This record gives sequence, C-alpha cells and structure tokens, in this order.
Amino acid sequence: MGSRTVVADVADELARRVATGEYRPGELMPSVRQVADEFGMNRATAQLTLGRLESYGFVEARRGKGFTIRDVREEGGMDVYRHLFRFSVTAPDVAAEMFTDIVEVERGIVLEALLGYTEAEKVLDSAELAAAVDELEAMARQSAPDHVRIIAAEIALVRELLGVLGMSMQRAVLNSVADMVVEVPEAIAAYFAVAPDLHVLVWRALLAVWDAESAPTEAQLALFEDLFALYHEKVIARFDELVGATPLESTAATA
Repeated sequence: MGSRTVVADVADELARRVATGEYRPGELMPSVRQVADEFGMNRATAQLTLGRLESYGFVEARRGKGFTIRDVREEGGMDVYRHLFRFSVTAPDVAAEMFTDIVEVERGIVLEALLGYTEAEKVLDSAELAAAVDELEAMARQSAPDHVRIIAAEIALVRELLGVLGMSMQRAVLNSVADMVVEVPEAIAAYFAVAPDLHVLVWRALLAVWDAESAPTEAQLALFEDLFALYHEKVIARFDELVGATPLESTAATA
C-alpha cells in the first residue's frame, strides 16, 4: 500500500470510509478481526490501525464493544476537520461542500486583516512589507511557480498583520486552514484559478493604499471587497471542477 507503513495506509482507508459516509456515525467500526481479515494483517497490527484512527478523532473506544464511529462533523475540532477534508476528496460533493466552508473562513479572516490594517495605525515597516511582496513576485514569475511556497508566503504576510492587530484567535484559525489546504493538491491548485501574478497585484495595490497619506475611499474599499469575493468564487469553482463535484445549478435542477 505505498511507501508508508501498513498501519498508516489502512487507517487512512478506514478514515476515508468514515469521511465519505460509508461508515455512519454511531455505528461500530469493523472489529479487529474483521480489519485483520480484510487487509491481510495480524490482529495486533489491526488493533494499532484502529488506534491510529482513534488518534485522528474519527472513532472512540468503548469497553467491551470495540470502536464506535464519532459524528466528526458535529463533534470534531479543527484538527479532526483537517483529516476529514483530506479523506473526503474521493467523495467530490462532500469535498466541495467542505472546501467552500474553508474558503469562506479564510476569506473572512484575510479580508478582516487587510482592511483592518488599512484602518489601523501602521506599525510595520513598509520597506519590509515591500520586500516580502518583491519576494512573492519573484516566486510568481518563475517558469514553474511553486504554488505551495506562494501560499505560504501570503499566509506569512497575513499572519504578521493579524499579529500587529492583536487578532490571535484569527491567526490560529488561519494556521489551521492553511494546514488543511496544503495537504490537498486540488485545493492548492484551486487557489491559482487565476494567474499567480494576480496575487502579487493585490498586495501591490494594498501597499499603495497603506503608503498613501489618505485612507481609501468607501468606493475603493467596496470595489476591493467585490473583487476579493469574485476571486474566491473562481477558487471554489475551480476546486469543484478538479474533484468532479456536481455543479450547484445541476443539483438544484434535479432536486
């Protein structure tokens, strides 16, 4: 089952079945003996496999009963949600719904940081910010841009803004969102539904606003919010396309 350990690979397969609804919340997981038989392993290894699934937060051990499947969508925290998203990609409509939620959270936090810093007292060195954007542009203009590095650089910029704004909770959530995205290649690709250069242009425009002596007008802010929303709509649409999710209009037409 690949280059990883049998325990990790089988645990991931069982987690995928939970994430995609093949195994339902409240039901018992297959027993140690059943897992051992299905995957051709001894019972000690099967026990370790189910223990790993428990470490993901997908099941809980019940004395005398085995492992019960948790309702991970209702009860899981950010780390469980991260695993859930990663394993749901084989169920396109489930993955698309989760990715839409992820993007909405990310968009809200990033927009709050960018506009919040526009209105706040500037405490970051504009030269350092400009240098960070220069580095971002150099990455974006490579013949084969490394999308993961570009995302990481942008997250670092937003994280710095959140830090100076005292938004520690939002920064923690953003970190978790970034972890979710980088683990799923389709999610990374979706964030580049438009050319990497657009990411740089947004930061250049913000630097110009931050360096200006006057605050942006309400019309400028409204335009930025509209463009930001349009960009994220393209991101979501691209992800749906990559994983093969059912378009929303088709779903509505057949409902």
